[in-house]
Amino acid sequence: MDTKILLENGTNELEVLEFTLGNNSYGINVAKIKEIITYMPVTPVPNSHPSIEGIFMPRDTMITAIDLKNCLGRGESEPKGLFIITNFNKLDIAFHVENVLGIHRVSWRDIIKPDVTLSTTEESISTGIIKQDGKLIIILDFEKIVTDINPETGLKVSEINELGERHRVNVPILIAEDSPLLNKLIVESLKKAGYTNLIHTENGQKAYDIICQCKDDGTLKEHVGIIVTDIEMPEMDGHRLTKLVKSDEATAHIPVIIFSSLVNDEMKRKGAALGADAQLSKPEIGNLVRIVDRLVMENNLEN
Repeated sequence: MDTKILLENGTNELEVLEFTLGNNSYGINVAKIKEIITYMPVTPVPNSHPSIEGIFMPRDTMITAIDLKNCLGRGESEPKGLFIITNFNKLDIAFHVENVLGIHRVSWRDIIKPDVTLSTTEESISTGIIKQDGKLIIILDFEKIVTDINPETGLKVSEINELGERHRVNVPILIAEDSPLLNKLIVESLKKAGYTNLIHTENGQKAYDIICQCKDDGTLKEHVGIIVTDIEMPEMDGHRLTKLVKSDEATAHIPVIIFSSLVNDEMKRKGAALGADAQLSKPEIGNLVRIVDRLVMENNLEN
């Protein structure tokens, strides 16, 4: 299956690969996928997490195989089916699924955010739900799944300690991040690094609404000095937000940092074409602070 469907930059659309486990349909952003291969035997790893099936080496590259059925509390997968090999957070991981049904092109506006009746926001492993051909497809939070298995792959607020003594900087920073847990950790990290004038939102649309309101009020400088945005978010993604900010003379000067698990070579080209001032992959929270420091100095934002 061709997973290299190219989308025009900043259209607020994504491609979702639909796959099945049991009688349920799930989805993953095609941008995360390297390839899909037929299941192959894996070598078990002693004392590993129960959801880790083992390791294997297609094309001389060692990849960890995760039993997605086990992650979802639905038992263990049979030694058949498919591996969806992904790349995000600079990790190559294979997720074991049963079948792949196809690819759907959807707008981020069409993705429904799960409510609290499904799970608490910080514990949810679903980032959204889409309705396609009369059925519901649950988009899974693969970053959280991997972090739950190995917390070392997640954001480490402790990295900020390595930056040494920090002084307080009053630069207003607007954050767009849909994961409640990551939103909280980014805010904590920036505050620990001395950046305390923060506004955090749950998606690009809410961030853009604030920008437009500040523009109308004439308070843009007081409230939006730097923008830090994820890429994958319901309603409006980070690429669309970047495009809107950088194509408006009133806001084009505002530095935009894309901080996402999807920052690979292809995504960096897209972000650069849209005018992003910096792009880096999660979980590099220490580097995020260093980039904010650099942009503050280069743009004289402390003045």
